[in-house]
Amino acid sequence: MKRLMICTLIGATGFGLSACNDSDNDKTPEVNQVPGFIQGDIQRTAYDGITDDLLTAGLGATGLGSATPPAFADPLNPTPGELRQLAIYNNYRALVDTSPGGGYGVFFGPGVGNSTEGLVPGQEYIAFMTVPGSDVPVTVMAQIPDSFDTQSPCMITAPSSGSRGIYGAIGTAGEWGLKKGCAVVYTDKGSGTGAHNLETNTTQRIDGTLTGADEDVQFRADLSDTERSDFTADWPDRLAWKHAHSKVNPEADWGRHVLQSIEFGFWALNEQFGTDDEANAITPANTLVIASSVSNGGGSSVRAAEQDTQGLIDGVAVSEPNLNPVVDASFTINQGSSAAIVDHSRSLFEYTTALAVYQGCANQAPAIRDDAPLNFLNTPAVRENICNSLANKGLLNGAASATLDDYATEAQRILNEDFGIQPEQNLLAPVHFASNVAQSISMTYANAYGRAGVEDRVCGLSMAAVDGAGAVTPFAAAAEAAAFSISNGIPPTAGVVMVYDNAEGQPTAMPASVSPSSSTADYGLDALLCLHSLALGHDAVTGNPLSGDDAALAAAIAEGIDEIRATGDLQGKPAVFVTGRADAILPINHASRPYYGLNQRVEGDNSELRYYEVLNAHHLDALNGLAGITERYIPLHHYYFQALDLVWKRLTADTPLPPSQVVRAVPRGNPASDLAEVNLPEIAMNPPAGDLISLESDELRIPD
Repeated sequence: MKRLMICTLIGATGFGLSACNDSDNDKTPEVNQVPGFIQGDIQRTAYDGITDDLLTAGLGATGLGSATPPAFADPLNPTPGELRQLAIYNNYRALVDTSPGGGYGVFFGPGVGNSTEGLVPGQEYIAFMTVPGSDVPVTVMAQIPDSFDTQSPCMITAPSSGSRGIYGAIGTAGEWGLKKGCAVVYTDKGSGTGAHNLETNTTQRIDGTLTGADEDVQFRADLSDTERSDFTADWPDRLAWKHAHSKVNPEADWGRHVLQSIEFGFWALNEQFGTDDEANAITPANTLVIASSVSNGGGSSVRAAEQDTQGLIDGVAVSEPNLNPVVDASFTINQGSSAAIVDHSRSLFEYTTALAVYQGCANQAPAIRDDAPLNFLNTPAVRENICNSLANKGLLNGAASATLDDYATEAQRILNEDFGIQPEQNLLAPVHFASNVAQSISMTYANAYGRAGVEDRVCGLSMAAVDGAGAVTPFAAAAEAAAFSISNGIPPTAGVVMVYDNAEGQPTAMPASVSPSSSTADYGLDALLCLHSLALGHDAVTGNPLSGDDAALAAAIAEGIDEIRATGDLQGKPAVFVTGRADAILPINHASRPYYGLNQRVEGDNSELRYYEVLNAHHLDALNGLAGITERYIPLHHYYFQALDLVWKRLTADTPLPPSQVVRAVPRGNPASDLAEVNLPEIAMNPPAGDLISLESDELRIPD
């Protein structure tokens, strides 16, 4: 049996002042055994809701809304409590718009529908777990608020969004569930920080503190001391990152991670409330369980619902889920009178590597370059260099007299027409390119799907800190100490960036790198084309088949993608998806839309999935406070909470779910007014016929 570390909060600070004692679980009744997948100790901490709490780490709504983050007393040696507080602060604000007038404190936020500051007292259980066939640790956590009602138990899943750590869904599924009085179960899905400094052999414990010792940690690269030494001799100051370099394709197990988190949650509930006898135990049979979260976390919960063979999950409510649905060519996607999308359901790796290759040039397209928010962050000279390099390689068609404008327009056309990127997504794509979104996803997922290690340096890429000129430098001690709290799990983050080792001259940060084939500072286009070739399965420039190690890696990546394809079978569970039409990270023609169509094909009349496509909404609400974005977009987060409300009412009051529909949210305008109800129309129980989404014969029909 596993050992339980029981920690009770004492003192006034809420940080580090805890009294812990070991309890021997072998002495507890056998009915509530610790799940066999738990590895090592389980840490349990009580939060009083005054000095510290489950939802805001003692910061309250005001602290989370403040632009000033909490500080460490000693920046080089933060305590576990300080790391947790900063992690909650950063993860909350990464997903929720806390800017004035954006809805925080009015439509959502810890204090909305709760106390003024929204502090939630309760117990937090955290541990490592593994899935069968892997020894790579995955973090799991259960939060049980003091308001939990054992007579009407409920549970919400909160797998992290993106590649974030264990608190990655604290502001989304975490907030809704805790305020509802439900237990919330989290998992980092085998990603999270997990940064292994190969130069110093330092990495993070479960609480984010650093260690170089041989002990339980979030991640260590699969290298012997000799192999690590040899690698750092050739490539000094590099880091291995868990999502990219664990060699297990964690996404293939994201559904299992969520299912195991639910089992862990039931163990924690019965441990806490002493319901060890079967007659009074808290079980899936008497507990309402909603699988939830956003983005990667949402996709994980959907996969869990598909894989649920034990009746653990009652319903699903997710926002912009990252899904790679099984390709079903029997239907097309038709939005209004626009041309039908035939090649839908492309994999995330294929469309993201296409964005990485072409978007840098498309940023220069006359139709968007002056109107796209924050496009000035993409250096015009680099935009032009990318266009010229693509044209010189024959990837952009144009007459001898073609101009840069022609090339950029062609790059935009390729993304919209050849790769099914909706025009509504064009304006936001430049700010994502400036933030390295497609580039970093392409690198991370190439490694993950192909089960490549840090030593493989796929496409000549690695991860390291750099100086102002883009040259590799040692990881700054203060940044490394804080990485658990400030990292999003996928570089560039926490002071670590993508480095193009094969750049002309010397290894250089990708945005500043010079491609060997062109001797041009074109954002390391050679490396991006290499990644795109791995996605296509052939050379992206010549069209020739790949050979040798490249062919083997492309085949491994294709197999990895097959492992993560979603089936569309939710087993009749009530489910709601909300997605913004302007989502420029997970294009709707390859994720939510085709999944809905696939589900209708697979489940037919038994389907209880509803799909709500929200106009003037996108993937990252946290950007809504920025000029150029504020006036154009509304918070999808508001509709995510509506999705949870709708599924809750369906499960508790048998209220029908509204039909699938387009929701016509209204932008705040320029100058932007404070967000109001007029901007956020409700999901309608009886929408106009012209707003309905439906699969008719061989067409998934989406209104304009």
